[in-house]
Amino acid sequence: MATATKKPDYIVSPGAILDEILEERGIPKQAFAERCGRSPKFVSEVIAGKAPVTEETALQFGRVLNMEPQVWVNLESNYRLRLAEQEEERRFARQVAWAKAFPVKDMVQHGLLDKPGSPAETVRNILAFFRCASVESFNEMVAARQGAVAYRRSPSFVGHPQAVMAWLQWGERIAEGMDCRTYDPVKFRACLKEARRLTMSGPEEIQSTLGQICADAGVALVLAPELAGTKLSGAARWVGDRPLLQLSLRHKSDDHFWFTFFHEAGHILLHGKKGMFIDEDKAAADDPKEAEANEFAASSLIPKHVWKSFAVRRRFDEGSIRKFSEECGIAPGIVVGRLQHERILPFNTRLNCLKQRFEWSN
Repeated sequence: MATATKKPDYIVSPGAILDEILEERGIPKQAFAERCGRSPKFVSEVIAGKAPVTEETALQFGRVLNMEPQVWVNLESNYRLRLAEQEEERRFARQVAWAKAFPVKDMVQHGLLDKPGSPAETVRNILAFFRCASVESFNEMVAARQGAVAYRRSPSFVGHPQAVMAWLQWGERIAEGMDCRTYDPVKFRACLKEARRLTMSGPEEIQSTLGQICADAGVALVLAPELAGTKLSGAARWVGDRPLLQLSLRHKSDDHFWFTFFHEAGHILLHGKKGMFIDEDKAAADDPKEAEANEFAASSLIPKHVWKSFAVRRRFDEGSIRKFSEECGIAPGIVVGRLQHERILPFNTRLNCLKQRFEWSN
């Protein structure tokens, strides 16, 4: 992130500079006022910083003092800007409690925020990250997103809206720099078939290939680690005319990663451009769109009829799972995860050794 330049604590007004110039040149204030065609009171107010130097005044000062009028325009503009910055600094200092609701430590660690030099600077940095001018405008943005059904149903968004918003904003900022083609749903469905074959690959190949095949179909795939307080596995939404699929690698296992990927892909393909979906461990069981995305993910990874013929066995070992996964063309860890999800295998089974553990490089 960009580092702000340290500004001096003091502010020099155009009037203070005018006062110095008049004193250096030995020009009485009343005589100067007469030459400018202004009242002595007006000149005194400019010197005291009470009256602004307008464009007309800048022309008069420039002509009488043999200076470029633009000098006075710039001095006035910089002075007013510094006054506004000081007022903003005082306002931010009163809003530090608002900033404490964000996972600032995590955001600094991931390079989303500069390390703040003061509590007020923390407020400023957070607003800059979200590209919001004020805390009020940020709160309006949060309120607008809370109106979406997917957000209302999210325990994380209800409990930690600032952390969730930070994670989503992180994804959108990453996506801005991605080179994606125009979205094509037919190409994206074809991309998912190729993605399914990637389940047999290692993390390095997955990371280098999956994002590219999604981009070729017009989908921005973003991998962003979870931030403290989020507990999110993934999210799917449209940003402008581009679908964004964001994954956190929350549980760092291949079965969870791939199910989440296909789940979010289902939202993009099935649920239109207006929906915003954030998914976590405790998804809303009564949400038909979530159920539809779950079914899409499950059948995309293992066709329903294929799964039924396998799951009825009820006795599974490493050999049978590896054989089935090879026949299906998917990673064995996905099969183990599906068996656990359907309560056929316990979550502490020794067959967890078939799952791949994922760690993404930066």
